[in-house]
Amino acid sequence: MRKLYSINFEKLRKSVFFLTFLLLLGELKAQSPFTFHFQQTVVSQTKPQINAPYSGTNSLIPEKETQASITATLFTGAKLWKGAEGYFNAELSGGSGLSGAKGIGGFTNGEAFRIGDAAPKIYLARLYLKQTIALSKKYVDVEDGLNQVETKDPTKYLRFIVGKFCLSDFFDLNSYSHDPRSQFMNWSLMSHGAWDYAANVRGYTSGYVVEYGSPDFGARFSTTAVPTTANGPDLNYNFAKNYSHSAEINKSFGKFNKETTIRLLGYFTKTYMGSYTEAIKRSDKDITQTRLDGRTKKGLGLNIEQKLNENSGLFFRTSWNDGKNETWAFTEIDRSISLGYSNAGTKWKRPNDTFGVAVVANGLSTEHRNYLASGGYGFIVGDGKLSYGLEKIFETYYAIHLHDRHFWITPNYQFVVNPAYNKDRGPVHVFSIRAHAEF
Repeated sequence: MRKLYSINFEKLRKSVFFLTFLLLLGELKAQSPFTFHFQQTVVSQTKPQINAPYSGTNSLIPEKETQASITATLFTGAKLWKGAEGYFNAELSGGSGLSGAKGIGGFTNGEAFRIGDAAPKIYLARLYLKQTIALSKKYVDVEDGLNQVETKDPTKYLRFIVGKFCLSDFFDLNSYSHDPRSQFMNWSLMSHGAWDYAANVRGYTSGYVVEYGSPDFGARFSTTAVPTTANGPDLNYNFAKNYSHSAEINKSFGKFNKETTIRLLGYFTKTYMGSYTEAIKRSDKDITQTRLDGRTKKGLGLNIEQKLNENSGLFFRTSWNDGKNETWAFTEIDRSISLGYSNAGTKWKRPNDTFGVAVVANGLSTEHRNYLASGGYGFIVGDGKLSYGLEKIFETYYAIHLHDRHFWITPNYQFVVNPAYNKDRGPVHVFSIRAHAEF
């Protein structure tokens, strides 16, 4: 019988002292030239027993299951010299996703990581420098926020970021579908599903970003480190042979409160990957034994958001990667398309509440699906065999604001058809409750 993941509650109890200390500090108001914020998010998810005539190493556990995750982040930053800002984030995470965050390509908890040890751990999340060079004489006020000091930004600028960060801090932004702590929780709704973006197992990387910004157009490019192993904890700093490039342009147009924003992203990764085609030829189907230097992965993503009025909007994403070599960092999705709607509760006199609903369809490349059907395993999915079908996901949530802009409770429901692209298993009903505090 497979081992179920659980939290070490003794270690979790000890971490409460750390979290309480940060909560007290979080009540301090940030004063320019410094910023100080804190967030804590707890997610509990339950699924009933699912149909599963067979299971493999990376399958969703068939039995009824409940798991919980916790994250806490300390956001600090300061103005340095002219146009320069520095940011430091310490983070704690613990707990587990359902079945150890395996068994679904578009996994259901964006706050869960694929880490075997569920005990809470503290680590460095971000440490980076941001230098802005003004290209215009006009400036706009920027309010204090998470990883943002109160400042004035030029309306046109050239910006350089270097250090440790998450690529989604700067790429694939979307007003309605981006943050699993306050919006949709599914992995394939918080960013492009087929963007195998460079990151360690906790979602962070090191490198640089160069960005040009203006009121209605922007462009950015990055080179960042990839993990030493697929979805591994350590980053590979041999940039001569291992790296990932990401490039994106964005354009906004339309009338006030009816704006449309379009973002087009492309990426290219080169590292020590395994080949699905070569792994199929092996009797053990072990893709790790087919890894060679110089293997690549490339992909594209289109991200559109349409503001309907001050309180609501639509979003659409579609993404693709070539899927010839193994997934290396994010999750096992090679094709993805999503559509959703978000609405603040102003009409029913709950302006800080948010309702959202979305649908997703995820797919695999021919090479990837053939590999799984032959009995192969990735790091997220693998049932031992495969009756292929698109992984289809429905998600809806209602974020209930509780007190003074600081606390939200969010009931969430997700329905997954063909989990891990397998028509023989599922469907899966996932019921969640998310508690989020932010100071």
